[in-house]
Amino acid sequence: MTDKRNFEIVYDTELPGGPERVWEAVTAGTPAWMFPTDQWPAVRTVEEYPAHLVSRMEGSDGWFNQLEHMLEPLDGGRARLHYVHSGIFADNWDEQYDGASKHTEFYLHTLGQYLQYFDGKPVVFTDIQAPAASQTPDGFERLKKALGVAGAAPGTAVELELDGGGGLSAEVDFANENFLGLRTADTLYRFFGRNAFGAPVGMTVHDFSGSGDSGATAKAWAGFLGKVYA
Repeated sequence: MTDKRNFEIVYDTELPGGPERVWEAVTAGTPAWMFPTDQWPAVRTVEEYPAHLVSRMEGSDGWFNQLEHMLEPLDGGRARLHYVHSGIFADNWDEQYDGASKHTEFYLHTLGQYLQYFDGKPVVFTDIQAPAASQTPDGFERLKKALGVAGAAPGTAVELELDGGGGLSAEVDFANENFLGLRTADTLYRFFGRNAFGAPVGMTVHDFSGSGDSGATAKAWAGFLGKVYA
């Protein structure tokens, strides 16, 4: 029997950009901090620029997925975001809800990093998945050890050498048991411990250098991940 139930994830945060900049980021700019959403068949059921946006997808049997952003200007060119993700999960409800709610904090943190350091710069987005061997309970810890950031707190400096990818000087900007964020002068690296949610470890690269090559980036990091999980 399908375990189909409604869910609602609510998150409130302050962001280093005014409502207009946040609106741009969550509509046209998603590859810069999350992933491309331009192919989603979503309908904007509410579009009150730049204060209130609701995007909704609907399917059969009452299925829906909805994202709501409510934005309020704050002093200093900042904005308060009230975010609500609602819809229906079918099967493995608890695992899906746990994964989605924890991803929300990381994605919205990354949105803040983008707005603070790279707002408006063109981005080259790359998504890389680790081998299936990363799905073990210690999969994400193995990656953090390989990166030299096991136990590292935000603000920690990291130096890394990638075969074919050169050196990497970064700062840890986010770290918990499920997610890791590294920021360099021109790139955001996001690592996802999805082994905790029944999937392989994954990562995304958001390159604002102006000379990003998604194919080369994917090859270098796939090679690195292949060695971690060999």
